[in-house]
Amino acid sequence: MGFWGKRSRQADERQSAEDADLAKRAQAALVATDERIRSTADEVAFAQAELGDEATRDVRQGIEAVRTHMGEAFQLHQLNHDDIPDTPEELRTRNARIVQLCEWADDVLDERTDALKEQIERVRRAPQIIEGVRRDAERLRERIPHAKAVVDRLTGRYSAAAMQRVSSNPDEAEQLLEFAARSAGVAERRRDDGRTPESLAALETSTESVRRAKAILDGVEDFEIEAMRAQSTLADVVADSRGDIAAARREPQTSGVTSAVAALERALSDLPGPGDPTDPFDDLAKLREANAALDDAVAKARDRAANPVPSITHVRHEIDAADRALSIARSLISGHRGHIGADARTRLAEAERLRIDVEPLVPSEDTRREAQGMARRISRLANEAMQLAQRDIDDDRHRGGYDDWGMGGRGGGMGGGGILGPAVGGLLLGGIIGDMFD
Repeated sequence: MGFWGKRSRQADERQSAEDADLAKRAQAALVATDERIRSTADEVAFAQAELGDEATRDVRQGIEAVRTHMGEAFQLHQLNHDDIPDTPEELRTRNARIVQLCEWADDVLDERTDALKEQIERVRRAPQIIEGVRRDAERLRERIPHAKAVVDRLTGRYSAAAMQRVSSNPDEAEQLLEFAARSAGVAERRRDDGRTPESLAALETSTESVRRAKAILDGVEDFEIEAMRAQSTLADVVADSRGDIAAARREPQTSGVTSAVAALERALSDLPGPGDPTDPFDDLAKLREANAALDDAVAKARDRAANPVPSITHVRHEIDAADRALSIARSLISGHRGHIGADARTRLAEAERLRIDVEPLVPSEDTRREAQGMARRISRLANEAMQLAQRDIDDDRHRGGYDDWGMGGRGGGMGGGGILGPAVGGLLLGGIIGDMFD
């Protein structure tokens, strides 16, 4: 007893120490969070004067939400120190809730003020950003003559369709840079007038215009490099295609292979001659598409050679056999409905669904083997349905729920679940059952 009493006292002492530490944490968190709310509100007031109402709306709404919830925290702290005695459990629960509310408030303030800090930093750095935009724009302007020269040089090499991708890029870049310069000037003037939100919008527009102008000018140089790569790849694909055509002529000659070879030959003959303007991207895409179609046709021909397509007559025989099996299964299940379980009915339903789907597959050579396999599956499902149905009937007979007249039923008694149950019921209602069994 002394041992257990000592352990109990030690546990109580540990709990008391933990409760005291939680109470200190709750008080410290309450003070720190309240102070942060006040300082954040002061900072937002200055930011509102500099950035305007719209830019600071989210932060101000966050502060209001935090103040509302902190009211609960102060109320809980008050309950901990009123004249009404509290149990240790009540104090522990309140202090834990205070800490939770303070942590939530800190998270909200962190999230809202981080976004505001970025805007404030951007406003304060606006002069440096504007200067950087102007420097970048000037450097990009120096690239415009070179870009125009590249476009002129490529125009004689590539077709008009190919050059549409970049022919207007130098002019578009020039327009964007002019727009960026005007936007930077607007940003400066709005900032001097104290219209900070408008200044930030103009500054963002200017920065984005310079970024787009750079991407457009880069696109001219990228086009030249990628076009040369496409031409090199095209030469390899042409050589491969000619080899594929020669190899395809040694394969089983189906209609699919013949048409695919003709399509690839047309694609090769449509390629521009040496020195003619070309679109290497489009040429490469068309040639690859025709080459892939030939590969598919050859693969189908090989598969068909290894697995010959059955004749329509043969597939019809398979379907006729499936229809006979379906007919027998339907008759068996329909004639003994009161005894047939879900398994047999499910097999029959699936077989009937497949029977509807199989018919459109028969005429085409591409789907005839699938039709044959589906017909065999229908037969198998129908046979399974018959076996399961017969099992259900035999089970009823063994349990005594199915007599020779079919009048016992699963529940016993005349007119139950037997094969003649519904008929016997009708005779009873008709008043003539007595005449039959008199």
